[in-house]
Amino acid sequence: MSEVTADESIEEDISVPDEEPVRSRLQLSRKTIMLIAGAALALLSLIGAGIYFSGLLDPPSEAVEHQKPSLDVVFYDLPEMVVNLETSSNMRTYLKIQISLELDESQDLRVLERLLPRIVDHFQVYLRELRADDLHGSAGIYRLKEELLRRVRSAAQPVKIRDVLFKEMLVQ
Repeated sequence: MSEVTADESIEEDISVPDEEPVRSRLQLSRKTIMLIAGAALALLSLIGAGIYFSGLLDPPSEAVEHQKPSLDVVFYDLPEMVVNLETSSNMRTYLKIQISLELDESQDLRVLERLLPRIVDHFQVYLRELRADDLHGSAGIYRLKEELLRRVRSAAQPVKIRDVLFKEMLVQ
């Protein structure tokens, strides 16, 4: 019989746990953490969308009243314009457009009527450069509106033009 010392018997009784189950528990907990974080992010997104669409983030009604247009506006209808659009084919394309200008003051009407030939000229020159593709979709119409507003403000100075409004627009 060999002698067993106390140190050796203690070493045999102590067993080191396998590292594999510990690693799998850590991986499982990481997956769980990622799942919980994803669910929390989705929940926060849903709450934010709910608050946004419910109108809680809208400005108070006093601030909205300042944005309303004045009832003292004046509208001036320009004569109907028909122009042929630039095309790459032999087929002709026409644009028929009726525009109304929004003015700040009724006193500006007399000045605007005297400047009408210049305004129509600015519009005609620009509209004839357009292609039918330039007018597709809401973005095309918005760009047209912004460009016409810029041109009419330039041509009608000192009259202050608020907006260009389309009454009719037909591309044929």
